[in-house]
Amino acid sequence: MGDSLTYKIIRAHLASGEMTPGAEIGLRIDQTLTQDATGTMTYLQFEAMDLPRVKTDLSVSYVDHNMLQTDFRNADDHRYLQSVAAKYGILFSRPGNGICHQVHLERFGKPGATLLGADSHTPTSGGLGSLAIGAGGLDVAIAMAGAPFYVPMPRVVRVLLTGKLSPWVSAKDVILEMLRRLTVKGGVGKVIEYTGPGVACLSVPERASITNMGAELGATSSIFPSDDVTREYLAAQGRVEDWQPLAADPDATYDETVEIDLGALVPLMAAPFSPDAVHPVAELAGTPVQQVCIGSCTNSSIRDLETVAAMLRGKTVAPDVSLTINPGSKQVLTTVARSGALGDLIAAGARVMDPGCGPCIGMGQAPASGAVSVRSFNRNFKGRSGTDDAQVYLAGTETCAACALTGVITDPRDLGAAPVTETPASFQADDNMIVRPPADGAEIEIVRGPNIQPLPTRGPLEGEIAGEVLLVTGDNITTDHIMPAGAQILPLRSNIPAMSDFCFQRVDPTFPERARQAGGGILVGGENYGQGSSREHAALVPMYLGVEAVIVKSFARIHKANLVNVGILPLEFADAADYDRLAQGDRLRIVGVREALREGQPLTVTNETQGYAFQATYDLSARQVDAVLAGGVLNLIKAQA
Repeated sequence: MGDSLTYKIIRAHLASGEMTPGAEIGLRIDQTLTQDATGTMTYLQFEAMDLPRVKTDLSVSYVDHNMLQTDFRNADDHRYLQSVAAKYGILFSRPGNGICHQVHLERFGKPGATLLGADSHTPTSGGLGSLAIGAGGLDVAIAMAGAPFYVPMPRVVRVLLTGKLSPWVSAKDVILEMLRRLTVKGGVGKVIEYTGPGVACLSVPERASITNMGAELGATSSIFPSDDVTREYLAAQGRVEDWQPLAADPDATYDETVEIDLGALVPLMAAPFSPDAVHPVAELAGTPVQQVCIGSCTNSSIRDLETVAAMLRGKTVAPDVSLTINPGSKQVLTTVARSGALGDLIAAGARVMDPGCGPCIGMGQAPASGAVSVRSFNRNFKGRSGTDDAQVYLAGTETCAACALTGVITDPRDLGAAPVTETPASFQADDNMIVRPPADGAEIEIVRGPNIQPLPTRGPLEGEIAGEVLLVTGDNITTDHIMPAGAQILPLRSNIPAMSDFCFQRVDPTFPERARQAGGGILVGGENYGQGSSREHAALVPMYLGVEAVIVKSFARIHKANLVNVGILPLEFADAADYDRLAQGDRLRIVGVREALREGQPLTVTNETQGYAFQATYDLSARQVDAVLAGGVLNLIKAQA
C-alpha cells in the first residue's frame, strides 16, 4: 500500500516515535513563523534557552496583528521583535508588509517543507504542499532551538474533489461545506488531505483559503498536492526553484474519505456564532446588513480583491453599509493599485486598511451595537469583533461584495453574470520590507520597552492538587473566551500580570478577582475546550492566576499542549456524566498525583463539598508527564541541561 502525501512528509521529517495514529511523534521542523501577538512571548522563551542563533532553515517574525498604535506599547514591542530577530538570525517582516500567512505563502512556503507557526492558521501554507502546523509559542521557540516538535500522529482524511466550481461559488464555500459536514470538532487529531481531479481547478490562493480554515475544523493541518498549478504560482513569485512535484501514491490508504462535487456547491455562509453554523446564503437572504469586512488571512489575495473590485466598479456601497478592505500583503495592495482595482474599490466607498489582520482579531472596525456584519474572515465567535452583541456572518468575498452593494444578505447568483478576473502571470516580488539579520548578531542589543515583563513560571507539580472549582464552562469554549484579543487587550501580550485582569472576561468578569482570592484552583469544561487561536496566553494567564488543573470532556489539540507546556495538568472525565454534577465553588482534592502520572494510572478526584468521588483520565506521553511534573517545559529543559 502506498503513502498519503501527509505520511510522505512526516516520514521524511520523523525524528522520533512510531507513525501509529494517536502515538506521539517528534518532527524535524524546517521553518517557523511568529506574529506580533504571540511572538513577544515566543522570543522571551527562546531567550531563556540561552542560545546564540536559531537552528531552523528559516524563521520569520511578522508584524501583522498589533499595528494600531494608540500608545507606546505596540511600537515598543515591535522594536523588541526587530532587535531579537537581528540578534538570533530571524527575518523580520515589518508592519505593513502583510499578514504572516499570506506573505509566507507568497515568499517562503515550500512544497514538502515542515512549517511550525505560533498561530493557528499556519496551515495556510498547506495550499502549496507544505505540512504546516499551528502551535503555541513555546513549541515554536523549542523548534527554533533545533529540537523536534511533538504532536500526536494524526489520522489522515482524504477529501476527494471532483467537478469544477460554478460561477459565484468560491473556495470559501468548499471549506464551509467541510465545516457543515464535520463541525468544529470533526478535524481534531487529523490532517485533511485534498485530492482528486477537482484540485487542478483551484489556484494556490484558493487552496490556501481552504487550508487556512481547516483550523476551524480543529485539524492538525490541511494540505494540497504540489502540482503544475503550484509550479506556476511559485514561478510567478520568482522562486520556481522551490518547487517540487508531490502527491499521494495512487494506492494510498486513508482513515476516512469525504467526497465533494465542486459543481454541486452553492454560496454558503456561517451564521453567528460558530464557523460550522453553515447555511446556503439563499436561506438567509434579505437580512439587513450594517457592515461588510473583506480581507484576513483567509480571503485577502489578489484574486479576492480583483473580484470585489470588478463587482463594485461603477457602483456605490449601500447607504447603511460600512465596507472595509484589508489587503493580505504589500504585494496584494501594490498589485491592485497598479491594476486600477484599488481605485474602483475606493470610488465605490470602500475603506482600505493596512495589509494586516485588523478587524478579524477585533483590532479596530468593531461593528455598531447589535449590527449584522458579514465578513470574509475565518472566525465569528461571540465578541471577537469587539462588539458583544454584533451578529457576525462568514462568507466568501463574492457574497460579501453582494451584501455591500444591496445592504442585505444576498446570494451573489442573483446579481447576474459573474465577473471574470485575470491573475498576473508574474507578481511584484519586492522584499524590501523584510529585514534580514546580520551574519553575526552577538553585538546586537535587544530593545525592551516597559511593557515587557518577566516570563511567569511555576514550580514543580506537588503530590496533591486541591482547590475550588473556579469556573464551569460549556462546550466549545474558545481561547477568545479564556483570553480575549482586541485593541484593548492585545497590546498587553508581553505583560501577563496586566493581561490577567481580562481572563474569562466574556464568560465571567469576576473570574480574575475570584481566582486571586482563592489562591488558584481548578477549571471545569465541556467538549472541545480551548478551540480557536493558538495563543498560549490562554494557558499562561490561568497558570499565573494559580490554576493547577483543567478537567473537561475533551480538549482542542493546541490548547492542551499549551497547558502541558506551562505545567497545568489537563484531565478528562472518565465518565462524561460527572461533568453535570460539578458546580462552581465545589472544593476538589486529587491525591497521589505524581505517583499516578508516573505509573499511568487514572486519578481519583474527591468532591469534598458534595461528598463523592469520580475518576479523571489523561492522554499524555512520557515526555508530557515529565513536563507537567516539572511545572512546565521550560523548567524541564533547564533541569535536563
